[in-house]
Amino acid sequence: MNLASLRRHIFAPLFLMKSRSPKLAYLRQLEKTQYYSRQQLEEIQWNRLQELWQFLWQHNDFYRQRFINAGLNEHDLRTPEDILRLPILTKKEIRNQGHAMISAGFQQDSLLHFKTGGSTGKALDIFITEECSELRNASAIRHDRWTGWEPGEPIGAVWGNPKLPKTFREKIIDIFVQPFVYLDTMAVTDDSVREFVELWKKRKPTLLFGHAHSLFILAQQLEKLGIKDIRPTGIIATSMMLLSHERSVIEKLLACKVTDRYGCEEVSLIGCECEKHDGMHMNIEHLVIEFIKDDGAYAAPGEPGQVVVTDLMNKAMPLVRYQVEDVGVPLDRDCSCGRGLPLMGKVKGRVADFLVKPDGTWVAGISLIENTLTKIPAIDQMQIIQKDYEQLYLNIVPGNKYEDGIGESLITYFKEVFGDNTQIHLQLVVEISPEETGKYRFSICEIKN
Repeated sequence: MNLASLRRHIFAPLFLMKSRSPKLAYLRQLEKTQYYSRQQLEEIQWNRLQELWQFLWQHNDFYRQRFINAGLNEHDLRTPEDILRLPILTKKEIRNQGHAMISAGFQQDSLLHFKTGGSTGKALDIFITEECSELRNASAIRHDRWTGWEPGEPIGAVWGNPKLPKTFREKIIDIFVQPFVYLDTMAVTDDSVREFVELWKKRKPTLLFGHAHSLFILAQQLEKLGIKDIRPTGIIATSMMLLSHERSVIEKLLACKVTDRYGCEEVSLIGCECEKHDGMHMNIEHLVIEFIKDDGAYAAPGEPGQVVVTDLMNKAMPLVRYQVEDVGVPLDRDCSCGRGLPLMGKVKGRVADFLVKPDGTWVAGISLIENTLTKIPAIDQMQIIQKDYEQLYLNIVPGNKYEDGIGESLITYFKEVFGDNTQIHLQLVVEISPEETGKYRFSICEIKN
């Protein structure tokens, strides 16, 4: 039995048992339910929605009042279609009233708290329980396995601000439970790519995971350096749109099919391609996923609509009919893989650019957003535009507590990243609108390469 098998069958189960995690047991359940019929899966979804509905009326003042204001009562959810009668939840409402959304019986300081930067560049505070986090992790593992990867096998991650193991416990987990090899997208250089490749050779990951555009940049760097040692079993592209030409380049240079995944930190995984790569299976055991047209009606199969999700698992801070601010396409066909999970098409509302330092180092725009927007509560939204190697424009939608010192902190941070000679221009704006295509670009590089 090799080390990966020992991790999968012995070390990880023992670790999860000791920590009393429900992840492994729930993963076994999800491995079965993915092959249920669509009708059976929709019954699971409907039962969980009904349970959530009753929970909200009894334990969540924010939603109880919200539903009453909409003219609804406790018995008004009689069919799955009745969800259309519920109000849509916006990012602005979460930013303004997020703390009031915590359900009775949950202490905010005992919940897992994270800030999201997200593809739209708007910061949100989200709270979940440890159990909800583990259920989300189990779901992610199920979809990771669709690539051919198995739990316990090392993962190569192309990500910004990697959480490298520091404590003894974290190092033990990295060795005996789930090892990672990271390429930090905050500084993609020839040397950092070579270092990543050397670590890859030592730990031999089977899964390559990262921002879609970051994977494209990595593939280009590998071609430039003549490196052909990165041969994963599977590749998962996430966090932003996987463009067709980028997919082709990645698959050609890494000799592996790319699995397109869609999700957001607020509700975790929404949809993911399987091994057939014929659309993304929607995670309907955890979510109700709607595609809404401008008139409020459902988009027809093949027709784009605003993605609206209801999280069936997070009762600590429920998100009911949450407008993700992406545009997606529902599909009405079965996948030849045999899974009953329904399909959605490409997401049409996410794009981000890498920016470039004067020395040629690539910097992922999404990582810059994560380093600033998610750590500064007084900024509602931000967009970075690079005019040339020494000109950066920051379009900022200020929050209620925004002050001049925050702008100075941003200037200091971006100069640390791009160099003291870089001119940072702050522009306070009322809103940042998407482009005509519906894509929101939080990071734009205008340098012609």
